[in-house]
Amino acid sequence: MQAFTYHAPRTISEAVELLSSASEKSVLLAGGTDILVQLRENLRHADHVIDVKQIEELSRLEITSEGGLHLGATVTCSQVLESPLTEKFSALRDAAQIIGGWQIQSRATIGGNLCNSSPAADSVPALMALGASVQYATPTGKQTCCVSEFCTGPGKNVMNGQGLLVSLTLPPLGTTSGSAYERFIPRYEMDIAVACAGSYVELAEDGTVATARIALGAVGPKAFLATNAASALTGQSPSDDLIEDVARQTATLATPINDMRGTIEFRQQLAYVLVKRTLHTALSRAAGQVVVTHPR
Repeated sequence: MQAFTYHAPRTISEAVELLSSASEKSVLLAGGTDILVQLRENLRHADHVIDVKQIEELSRLEITSEGGLHLGATVTCSQVLESPLTEKFSALRDAAQIIGGWQIQSRATIGGNLCNSSPAADSVPALMALGASVQYATPTGKQTCCVSEFCTGPGKNVMNGQGLLVSLTLPPLGTTSGSAYERFIPRYEMDIAVACAGSYVELAEDGTVATARIALGAVGPKAFLATNAASALTGQSPSDDLIEDVARQTATLATPINDMRGTIEFRQQLAYVLVKRTLHTALSRAAGQVVVTHPR
């Protein structure tokens, strides 16, 4: 492990000041499941490590006054899975349960998974499908943006190393709504998605689709919302044929690369399959059915 100076600020302002004032390279530490490995293997360099786990505001997990969900930046995957407050936010729980094993989940944070900005991050399509937004602190004040706009490329996001993620906010869910997240991995020894998808569907009183969101990950330089494809569901009565058409339309938006995890053609086919599956699961959950997804 390389040598660095360790800091444990107690407030957001103190953390941001440390981040901006250091003339040398600084990194933030939350769960540490990625950054500590990277430092140990010399994949990243840091002169200062700023541990934000002692900042009370970042650990809050609560329902907002509007009925949505507030996730502090240091809330772990285990906390998401164990809290009754998250039960209706199914896509988030689907993602949290497959971010590493249970040992990793007790340390890994949803905020950290987002800030890594990996195109294959499990939490990101799920958060996008649920319409999540983020708040982050910079030297000039707090900023907000949608999760769909947060990541700017592989390993990059709007904070550009100069901000501290404070929280994620998921808007209230419709009474008859459902969401789901699924991924495909090449084998359990390589826990990185070849392709992944998240879907959210809200039904109107007449049974037609009132709102829909579909997100894809690992099939481009960053996860993205398939806005036009999802809009094809709006106002329509759900059917197998409709879902088939929307899934195929969404898959055409995938721009993957060939790599050790799969070919372009294979990943485009996976995008179609995963969108189809998550839409079916989201609709079943919207209808009040209990559907348990399994990691693939």
